[in-house]
Amino acid sequence: MKTSALIMAGGRGERFWPKSRKQLPKQFLSLTNDKKSMIQLTVDRILPLIRIEDIYIATNEEYRELVHEQLPELPPENILCEPISRNTAPCIGLGAITMRKKYGDAVMVVLPSDHMIRQKHIFLSVLKDAIEIVQQKESLVTLGISPTSPDTGYGYIQYEADETEDEGGAYRVKRFVEKPNIELAKEYLASGDYLWNSGMFVWKTSDILNLMEQFLPENYLHLTKIEEALSTAAQEEVLEREFKQMQSISIDYGVMEKAKNIYILPAAFSWDDVGSWLALERINPLNDQQNIIHGDVITINTKRCIVEGNSKLIAMLGMEDVIVVDTKDALLLCAKEHAGEIKTIVETLKNCNRTELL
Repeated sequence: MKTSALIMAGGRGERFWPKSRKQLPKQFLSLTNDKKSMIQLTVDRILPLIRIEDIYIATNEEYRELVHEQLPELPPENILCEPISRNTAPCIGLGAITMRKKYGDAVMVVLPSDHMIRQKHIFLSVLKDAIEIVQQKESLVTLGISPTSPDTGYGYIQYEADETEDEGGAYRVKRFVEKPNIELAKEYLASGDYLWNSGMFVWKTSDILNLMEQFLPENYLHLTKIEEALSTAAQEEVLEREFKQMQSISIDYGVMEKAKNIYILPAAFSWDDVGSWLALERINPLNDQQNIIHGDVITINTKRCIVEGNSKLIAMLGMEDVIVVDTKDALLLCAKEHAGEIKTIVETLKNCNRTELL
């Protein structure tokens, strides 16, 4: 059975403002020393397992050229452009019907475009195990990350502690839970039967589409109309009309929380969802003063700072625990403890009609 991949790349990355903008969001930025963008790293990571011809990118129409520019070897028809953002269930549905139209049935690996994963060989090994599981039986498999702290920024998945050999090291999922408060997060960490929800999934296209037909019947009806129009002169017109009518809902809410036969594979590789500027400290080496420095920067008695320079010199004296990001038209100064709130700056700019800075 063919193994294919859908990489979701339609997000705005607003917590990485001012470097992440509407015209160049986070997944197309290079945030590591290897100079590759997040989406390029995601594709490179799976190429030993999945051919470039079988990789699909789900994004917005405005990013079609960006995807083509950064992934020139990707077939142009593998860039799936959503006419409007409708969350992950419609996005995954569009990918699944496209693959069904081309392959009949196939294993479908679903990955976000903006995660950082070290130890690629371990990641590929876990992915192979997940693929083998879904090939053998009707099941949905998600990759779970072992919590390293009581983090309130992630959803959690509780699993059955009893493991059976025929499930290839996977555990049956008990329930999905949303981002908890700190007290609950501590309880989840202490219990030992919760993993972080990575948002990475493996299933057969037939299985996920059957579940969408069961749990999201109206969305499924719109998807079938799009599928009928694929590779015809009416494709774009039908996609535009039908996709906009779909319910905006996540795959977790729409399917995963309701379906049976869901399994989770604990993942032992290093993983980061790169959710804010603080992630740079986790995915890049720190200097002797625990700073992350990019660009023309001088630091004196400055510790634990994240500094992204642009064209001019940045000189810092006696600073601690701050984020400084300089671009050609905006400068961000932010205490690290407020890094998760940078999105509010974007909302303020929208309210002030400062669209040139979005």
